[in-house]
Amino acid sequence: MKLSLKSALTLTAAGAAVLSLAACGSTAPAAGDAPASSAEPRTVTVQTNNGEMEVPVEPQRVAVLNNTTFATVKAFGVEPVAVPKPLLPAEGYAEWEEDPEIADAGSHREAQLEAVSAAEPDLIIGGGRFTEYTEDLEKIAPVVDVQPDEASEDGWLGGLRHQTEVLGQIFGEEERAAELVAALDDAQTAAEKATSGETVFLANASGGRIDNGAGRIGRLLEGVNLEDVFAQQDLDGESVHNDSGLAPETVAQADPDWMIVMDRDAAVSAEGEEFTPAESLVEALGGVWGDTTFHAGDQIIYLEPTFYVTEGIEAYTAAYQQIADAFSAE
Repeated sequence: MKLSLKSALTLTAAGAAVLSLAACGSTAPAAGDAPASSAEPRTVTVQTNNGEMEVPVEPQRVAVLNNTTFATVKAFGVEPVAVPKPLLPAEGYAEWEEDPEIADAGSHREAQLEAVSAAEPDLIIGGGRFTEYTEDLEKIAPVVDVQPDEASEDGWLGGLRHQTEVLGQIFGEEERAAELVAALDDAQTAAEKATSGETVFLANASGGRIDNGAGRIGRLLEGVNLEDVFAQQDLDGESVHNDSGLAPETVAQADPDWMIVMDRDAAVSAEGEEFTPAESLVEALGGVWGDTTFHAGDQIIYLEPTFYVTEGIEAYTAAYQQIADAFSAE
């Protein structure tokens, strides 16, 4: 059928009107506007041990290498793309350990940086045992180091608070971070109030013997009214790997009021590997320590078995609560 010139013009006008209305209702951006999909990701500026850093908020692919942050990022619901599996605590991290999609970064003694790189992280939580690898890791992704430091102005406890708050900012979990800090403060305050200058032997169970452990758990004394009975003696307090030469008889002679024990053997022994628990080591020394104040009064606190490989805010909160409970029960 042929259309008249008048009909053709009418249809053309109608079509133009439809196109005009469609254009008016369109949500397409005006010329010069950036499309929504190209919006820049949110970032936050945080203070780290290497200065201020601008990092992405809620990064999608995170390598978590610092053991003091494991429990915190787990509490935030973060699923890492790489972790040092040999350093994972024996309890509570089976899903990380067994997940083949989570790369094994090795340990600080045998780091697997190639595995970290292959995981393609957007951000790396480093520092701590992995501090020496920071420069190499920075070639893979930005490295955030918020490892606490007992030598800093705010001490280890201040470092734990700062670390937790920074991680809260990065992962959009400020409220949960505040709860963790409040729990630490409450436990530390309770422990401080419960103690009143008692002497304490800070012990480490390692290599099947009891030795000085002040080099690692002396940080606990920042928040309590306790005195290290060997504070004035040179016992190689900077290391829990070496034999300080401390004899059980020397401990008995010092006769501390209390004993706090970290079981390194329990923390680092592989599944199925035999070791003597700290409690058994202490019991075996009953003949030497039987008349001491701490042994006779059963004034001995055993930190959680995983303390040596956690040492984060949750571990210190639990330790202070143990101290508060033990001293309040006297």
